[in-house]
Amino acid sequence: MSRRDFSRVIVGASLGAFVSAPLLAAAAKSSPTAGLTIGTYGMKDLTTPDALRVIKETGYDGLQLCLMPGWPADPAKLSPENRRTLRRQIEDSGLALPSVIESIPLRGTADAKAKNLDRLKLAVELGNELMPSRPPYLDTILGRKKAEWETAKNAMVDELRTWVPILENGNTTLTFKPHAGDAVQSVERVLWLLNAVGSPRIRIVFDYSHFYVEGFPLEESLRQLINVSPLIVVKDSQGTSEKHDYLLPGDGKTDYLAYFRLLKELKYSGFVNVEVSAHVHRKPGYQPVPTAKLCYERLAPLMDRAGLVRPARLGKVTG
Repeated sequence: MSRRDFSRVIVGASLGAFVSAPLLAAAAKSSPTAGLTIGTYGMKDLTTPDALRVIKETGYDGLQLCLMPGWPADPAKLSPENRRTLRRQIEDSGLALPSVIESIPLRGTADAKAKNLDRLKLAVELGNELMPSRPPYLDTILGRKKAEWETAKNAMVDELRTWVPILENGNTTLTFKPHAGDAVQSVERVLWLLNAVGSPRIRIVFDYSHFYVEGFPLEESLRQLINVSPLIVVKDSQGTSEKHDYLLPGDGKTDYLAYFRLLKELKYSGFVNVEVSAHVHRKPGYQPVPTAKLCYERLAPLMDRAGLVRPARLGKVTG
C-alpha cells in the first residue's frame, strides 16, 4: 500500500469515516490511534510545497492548514486552479489533513456577522475541495471578553446557530477554541454554550494552554471535555488570564507524558496538533523549520512512551 493510500485509510478510521472491513480491522488492532500534526500557522513565510516538505521530512503524520488572510492558503485568494494544485500537493505529500484553522471572532455587529458568514463559507468550501470524502475540522476562536459573558452569551448562541446550516451543507464540524481571557474560557461556559447551540456541528478544540493560565487542572478539564473535543492542540503557556504568554510545547510546565497517557486512558482517537503561537512566530529571528523539528523531537518520543499508536506505525509504509 502506498503512503498516500495508507494515510487516507488511517485518517478515515481515526475520524470515523467508512473504510473497508479488512483495512479497518488492521487499523483497529492497535487503536486508539493518535496522529501528530503541526499547523502552517507558524509557517507563514514558507510556500505550501516547502511547508509540506518540512512537515513530511520531520516525521509528522499530517498538518493543520492555516486559512487566515495573509497566509498562502487564504481561500479568498485562491483561484480554482490554485485549489486543484493545493489538493494535489497535499495528496502527493501523503500527509493527513484533519483540520484547518481560521479566525472568525463573534464581535456581534451586523457587518462582522456578514463577514464571518463569508469567511465561514469560504473555509467550508475549500475544506470540501481538499478533502471531499471527509472535510477537515474548522478550528477558530470565538472572541469577546471574559467579563462580557453574561451579556454576550445569548447573542453568541444566536450567531453560531446561523452557522449550522452552512456546516451541515458542507459536512463540516466547527471546533472552536476555549481561549484564555475570552468569553468562553472555562469548562462550565464551554458546556453551556454547546448545550445552548444544540448542534453536533459545533464542538471544541481542546488546547490546555488556555485552561492552564485560567487555573484549571489538566486531568479535570480534559476528562470533562474529551467527549466534545475531536481535536487536540498542544502548546505551553505562562502567566494569568489577564496577562499571559504562549510558548512552544515543552517550554512550560505541562507534563506531556502524563497528558498523553491520559489521552490513551480516555481512548482518544484523532490528532494532536502542534500550534506555534503568534507569541512565538512573530518574534525577531524566528525560524519555522528548526522550530517544527524541535517540537517533533520533544513530543514524538513521549507519545511512544505513553503507548499512543501513531497512524504510520500501524503497518509497514512505503513511498
